[in-house]
Amino acid sequence: MQGSSLVDFVIDKVEDMKGRDIMQIDVKGRSTITDTLVICSGNSKRHVQSIAENVATEAKRADLAPLGIEGKAEGEWVLVDLGDVVLHVMQESAREFYDLEKLWS
Repeated sequence: MQGSSLVDFVIDKVEDMKGRDIMQIDVKGRSTITDTLVICSGNSKRHVQSIAENVATEAKRADLAPLGIEGKAEGEWVLVDLGDVVLHVMQESAREFYDLEKLWS
């Protein structure tokens, strides 16, 4: 699974867990690490952790093991690296502070 089907997969799994304000940003040509960023918000530490965990678990079930998961213990900002797509799940305060949408736009 790659490209737009992977993005759709990630967004679907985020929506399953009621992630909010989902945004995808195409970073092809601007990043050597990934092609697409998916950013969403969670309501609390546990909600952020649950969203990231759901995406990682469902990816493993689809034979797409994440390359890495960062920040899960803290729950403020969890990053799930799926290669062509990197998911950022953030609490609202962290999302406003780091403003990834503005940084990559």
